[in-house]
Amino acid sequence: MPAPTGNRANMVDSRTSQYTLDIDGLETMATFGRQLGALLMPGDVLLLYGGLGAGKTTLTQAIGHGLEVPADYYISSPSFALMHEYPGRCPLYHIDCYRLTGEDDIEGAGLAEYLEPEEGVCVVEWPERLGALTPAQPLRITLDILGEEQRRLVLTCPSEHWFQRLGNLSAQFD
Repeated sequence: MPAPTGNRANMVDSRTSQYTLDIDGLETMATFGRQLGALLMPGDVLLLYGGLGAGKTTLTQAIGHGLEVPADYYISSPSFALMHEYPGRCPLYHIDCYRLTGEDDIEGAGLAEYLEPEEGVCVVEWPERLGALTPAQPLRITLDILGEEQRRLVLTCPSEHWFQRLGNLSAQFD
């Protein structure tokens, strides 16, 4: 399996850190997502940024496998349903805000309560629309398209706790 190249960890400022990973292929994206999912804990929130086709749902599928979502549950984009919930080691709440216009729509759809999960992990696609509902300590992952199957992932850690948790994972992709 080809490994991501260009793993770079850098401090953005004294409170925020980033890891940058260049992913070369779907198999590597799946491996990264599974390993990320395996280290997630109840209460974690991940915000996935990127354009259409960047791989947000593909990454979420792999995260679900790392959270031990049973194989008979197909993780799909909740663009029209707005949210899908999957069982696993802890529940996975997969939210897609693409069709929503802002905080009022999110609250009206009953999604705000899932943005600070106590028992599960929340993954949000199109989090730009959350506004003031954006959780305080989410892991932000930006997916940039580099080629047909190549992606650059920028993981922005809101705290030293996240940075340390992701350090071992990131080191596996050097």
